[in-house]
Amino acid sequence: MKFGIMVNEGPYQHQASDTAYLFAKAVLAKGHEIYRVFFYHDGVNNGTRLTVPPQDDRNIVNRWSELAAKHGIDLVVCVAAAQRRGILDESEAKRHGRDANNIAAGFRISGLGQLVEAGIQADRLVVFGD
Repeated sequence: MKFGIMVNEGPYQHQASDTAYLFAKAVLAKGHEIYRVFFYHDGVNNGTRLTVPPQDDRNIVNRWSELAAKHGIDLVVCVAAAQRRGILDESEAKRHGRDANNIAAGFRISGLGQLVEAGIQADRLVVFGD
């Protein structure tokens, strides 16, 4: 079975990102496929490389990056939600006259069309968070 995953909450303010990550790991362990993980609303905060949790805490951003690298998962951050929260890739930073970007490894910025496509291509689209 092919899954699309949508994450609507940030990495440390709600359990949605942790739950989505653990769900993704379980899906892969059972031999299923993840078509795409789409981060929307405050969920885009999962895609910033500037997150620095305490050493004794889990690093949710790194967990997503490592999972994507290991399994070739497409991690997409909504462009409009990301811009509102100051999350930019190199292209968006340049386009808006900013001198830096902060997108984490394995993540990319794109539009809502990527969410629609995930809903069409996946057998199930599972949403985590409000």
